[in-house]
Amino acid sequence: MTDAVPPPYYRCHVFCCVNERPPGHPRGSCSRRGSVRLRNYMKTRAKELGLRDVRINASGCLDRCELGPMMVVYPAGIWYRYETFADVDEILKSHVMGGEPVKRLMLRPEDGPER
Repeated sequence: MTDAVPPPYYRCHVFCCVNERPPGHPRGSCSRRGSVRLRNYMKTRAKELGLRDVRINASGCLDRCELGPMMVVYPAGIWYRYETFADVDEILKSHVMGGEPVKRLMLRPEDGPER
């Protein structure tokens, strides 16, 4: 057996929060802000763009729903707040395909609830 680390299965892995809290919850939820529709669009667009080495997944709560909808892109570990199909297209084309993060949509570690 070898000690070599295998290459990653996906070049890029995107987790889109689809958490749903009850109506009126003070922190809100990404799902109530349209994340399911946006994640579905992102998944479709990734396939249309031929991104076979990219995985778009639904995730549970990423603990920043009050800022949502939220996504995190790995291996870079960059967090985004996105609201429109245009935001999704920009993230896919600039970050996922081009390697250039979309600064206007990025979150900083200090954004959101205290850890």
